Amino acid sequence: MPPITSNVKDKPKDTKGALKRILAYLGSYKLLIALILLLCLTSNVLALLGPNMAGEAINEATRGKGLVNFERVTHYALLMLIVYISSSLLTIAINILMTTVSRYVSRKMRNDVFDKLTRLPVGYFDRNATGDIISRVSYDIDVVTTCIATDLVAIMTSLVTVTGSFIMMVIIAPSLALVEILLIPASILYTIHMRKVTQPLFRRRSAAYGSMNGFVEEMFTGQKTILGYSYENDVADQFVVKNGEAGSGFYDSEYESCALGPTVNAFNNIGLGLVGMCGSILYMLGKISLGSVSSFVLYSRKFSGPINEIANIVSEIYSALSASERVFKLLDEPEEVQDIENADELTDVKGIVDFNAVKFGYVPERTIIHNLSLHVNGGNLIAIVGPTGAGKTTIINLLMRFYDVDGGFIAVDEKDIRKYTRKSLRGAYAMVLQDTWVFEGTIFENIAYGKENATIEEVIAAAKAAHIHSFVMQLPKGYDTVISEDGGNISKGQKQLLTIARAMLYDSKMLILDEATSNVDTGTERKVQEAMRNLMKDKTCFVIAHRLSTIQNADTILVLRDGDVVEAGNHESLMNSKGFYYSLYKAQFE
Repeated sequence: MPPITSNVKDKPKDTKGALKRILAYLGSYKLLIALILLLCLTSNVLALLGPNMAGEAINEATRGKGLVNFERVTHYALLMLIVYISSSLLTIAINILMTTVSRYVSRKMRNDVFDKLTRLPVGYFDRNATGDIISRVSYDIDVVTTCIATDLVAIMTSLVTVTGSFIMMVIIAPSLALVEILLIPASILYTIHMRKVTQPLFRRRSAAYGSMNGFVEEMFTGQKTILGYSYENDVADQFVVKNGEAGSGFYDSEYESCALGPTVNAFNNIGLGLVGMCGSILYMLGKISLGSVSSFVLYSRKFSGPINEIANIVSEIYSALSASERVFKLLDEPEEVQDIENADELTDVKGIVDFNAVKFGYVPERTIIHNLSLHVNGGNLIAIVGPTGAGKTTIINLLMRFYDVDGGFIAVDEKDIRKYTRKSLRGAYAMVLQDTWVFEGTIFENIAYGKENATIEEVIAAAKAAHIHSFVMQLPKGYDTVISEDGGNISKGQKQLLTIARAMLYDSKMLILDEATSNVDTGTERKVQEAMRNLMKDKTCFVIAHRLSTIQNADTILVLRDGDVVEAGNHESLMNSKGFYYSLYKAQFE
């Protein structure tokens, strides 16, 4: 199998591309986004009216003794109350709508990722840890959509507030507005610098979380083995290392980014101090009213506050962009090679299979199958034996076109399998693998998985042939009994019998059996072997076996060693030749 890649080194750098693609997802909901922008604009315009009304109220209240117009002061106070309440209600509506958009984006993005996973070649899953893939589907997408739900609203609000506040400041006192914006370039330059520093750290953090999740998934899968070998302490120590890498990634990214908000805030406070000092001087010189100074200071706070807020959420935006890069990197993975144009459907299968000078390796520098040639007549039983790593499972992968050959070709019914559609080719086989797979659902659904509209009678007949019917009938709900996820509430042997029953129900002309009875007892194995012989009648069968006693009736036994077929023949001829097969057989029974 190909080596699993190290996810911690996964550091894509297409930030601009990731941002464009996030905006493309948002573009799918243009009407909602347009409504949110309209509400955001209205809300912030209303909020921006408040400081101006406050300034007018102050001017009315400071006209001097006996000159205060309480009616006007009350009028402006009520208007302020109305606009601020209205702005708050609109903000609530904006947050609800943005959460809705975020939910839609999250659902669409997860659907896209899952659809992509169904189209990826088997090699992708061989090279990448399951936990890391799950981390991209769950954690990384959550980071992106959380940013959309919260930070995007904050950014839109801040942009409107900053623009509106600046316009009002220029209208009230252009000279003070000039003082206010003196320190803005420093804030912008510092923010750009921090982006360059923190972005790689957020990438490393996302990759470290993916690596940790991959490790956790692997350890949970092998929990019984860990307990059986008393390896708990060692696994815990290894997790400490993985968790430490994830923790370091989190700390480093947050440590570097935590100074951003306070530093920008310091620049803003310096600007506010300068505004207050200059405004006081202008007031004493009679160049500006006290109400105008007050309004300007309020607008100044509204102007600098969003800048500080944006600086605080920049780190979250960088984190979301880094997470989105991992998601989009998965979406950009090359899919399984498309069927050739006008590919044929494999129908009326005869089961004739030919290997012609087949050469293959999972990685270019290591060839596993060197030069395999073989002719299989329809209805033949071909057993494939050999030591671990000889290439037995690889042959099955090539037959099913999970991988394509590097040299030579494989033909079914005298036609190169690359000229058939993958769906029809794979549909011509029924498979029972050593690594059994059942899903959360009823026993009936699991057995009938490969045959649409299967009847209960057909399912029961297949179960009886696989010698699991009696076990099923002992369960509280019989064939309606729900199996837990991955069959956790039944034994491995029972799971394997279920998959055998599934294959027996599936109407195919070719069978692939990869140690199909490795998890059942000897007595049951004999019964199942007898039933499977009935199943295999007139069908081309490829059987991978380590127990050589189970394949003595094979028409042809292929003996593999280091990717080469070193011997071929039936059991009797191979035993008489006293070669490698003979030594393997004797090793098992002596």
